[in-house]
Amino acid sequence: MRVLDFDNTIYDGESPLDFYLFSLRFAPRNIRYILPVIYHLIRYQRSKSSREDIEKAINKYIHQFLTSFDDIPTVVNAFWDSHMHKIKPWYTPRPDDVIITASFNYTMDEFMRRTGISCCICSTIDYETLELIHLNFGDNKVKAFKEAFGDDVIPDEYYTDNLVDLPMMRYAKKAFLVKGNSVTPYEAG
Repeated sequence: MRVLDFDNTIYDGESPLDFYLFSLRFAPRNIRYILPVIYHLIRYQRSKSSREDIEKAINKYIHQFLTSFDDIPTVVNAFWDSHMHKIKPWYTPRPDDVIITASFNYTMDEFMRRTGISCCICSTIDYETLELIHLNFGDNKVKAFKEAFGDDVIPDEYYTDNLVDLPMMRYAKKAFLVKGNSVTPYEAG
């Protein structure tokens, strides 16, 4: 089984940031969230944010952000129409791939539909209340993977760009670090 992180691994960049920036054309007043978004993404990239830090930030802003749109699916479709080119050339989707990511279901569901991949373990926003249900970040990825597949299933390969995923890297039989389009084996110690 091949399991892959999404942002900066198979997607060139941080899709939540790209979605946020793209969405400003639909709701320009959301510019007010730019500083918190950048601050938390930089901390995440540098492995300086705890899951609790990120959850607090998301819970503070997500409902206001999503309710600013008249039609979220229209914004998401338009985003993927203009951003599918950011899937890195090294990656060829397989229907049995498992994507495990901190990105949110409201954008990932459409990506999965477009690529034909059937399994995505991602951060979850309740479509009814627009509140955070689950943040799939760091050690939460192993827990979420086991909940989805059971304790006996171990990924054959895990691909990521960030050592914040070390728990998942250690859990898989083989781990790979992705930098740009370069994929190299990683020996998790």
